[in-house]
Amino acid sequence: MDLPELKIGQFVAKIPIVQGGMGVGISLSTLAGEVALNGGIGVISGVEIGFNEPDYLKNKREANLRALRSHIKKARDICKGGILGVNIMAVLNNFEEIAIEAVKQKIDIIFSGAGLPLKLPQFTIGTDTKTAPIVSSGRAAAVICKKWHKHYGVVPDAIVVEGPLAGGHLGFSETEIDQPSFQLSNLLKNVLDAIKPYEEIYKKKIPVIVAGGIFSGKDIADLIKAGASGVQMATRFVATYECDASEEFKKAYINAGFDDVQIIHSPVGMIGRAIKNKFLTDVAAGYKIPIRCLCNCLKPCNPVNAPYCIADALINAQRGNLDKGFAFAGANVYKIKEIVSVQQLMNELVSEAKNYMK
Repeated sequence: MDLPELKIGQFVAKIPIVQGGMGVGISLSTLAGEVALNGGIGVISGVEIGFNEPDYLKNKREANLRALRSHIKKARDICKGGILGVNIMAVLNNFEEIAIEAVKQKIDIIFSGAGLPLKLPQFTIGTDTKTAPIVSSGRAAAVICKKWHKHYGVVPDAIVVEGPLAGGHLGFSETEIDQPSFQLSNLLKNVLDAIKPYEEIYKKKIPVIVAGGIFSGKDIADLIKAGASGVQMATRFVATYECDASEEFKKAYINAGFDDVQIIHSPVGMIGRAIKNKFLTDVAAGYKIPIRCLCNCLKPCNPVNAPYCIADALINAQRGNLDKGFAFAGANVYKIKEIVSVQQLMNELVSEAKNYMK
């Protein structure tokens, strides 16, 4: 049995796999373009995307916008008409201008989480760009639908529900991540129930994409059978030749064991999942890494109280300087044993999922 196509507005992905946006600089044009070329939806991370621009520290605003334009163009050149998205965290200080620029560049879909993107339709209404907020509960999905319906007369074109096994910043408390009620299958059901009234009002299906800890084709098949329209995967795509991270970053994934995956407390006031290393061990021991606020990137971050600059740490990690940073990763990163091509990974996932769809 074939996998269903993933339809988001007028965009139809042959393979219902969205490559999750990973910042800083882990999913840029090369990875996103290759995923889109191979039938999925490729996603560029919009978080401090200009970090490699020569004037980034002096002219951050222009560097980020210039790099966003450049990466969208490069990804378009790679994917030859495939579907591309940009992930823009709602807590970014430059959320609005990155969203506006992405729409100007005719990006297909804007994915937005880490907070509720309640004003996102301001920038997309009247354009071909579709919206896909990322939530961690049915309640959050309902709040977004209610606000968008009331203020803009629209609902999301898709919704991503991300469970507690994801990498990076999580929309859960430390006590919630192990509770059965917060596991992905239950979250999916809650979101499907929460959006039903709005599907009826607008007489259209709002596809729900599930994310967080999805590793295998069997996972994909099981979740589609449970009502998901597609899945979002991030960690698996780091261990590909085309991922935009350094080789050292990818090796951290390959070498990670089960006990190396840990929950951390981020300077932005959220918990996150990352791979244990000396940098994180020192932070946990109370050492404050001498910092300057690199880019004033996230609204909740207070540089005076932060033990380290998270942007600086993630940029260092992307470049392979893991003694001065760390790698976010999903809970199942320890299962990854080799680096493969995006095409090989997509083929393996689809082949296995089809077997379990029977």
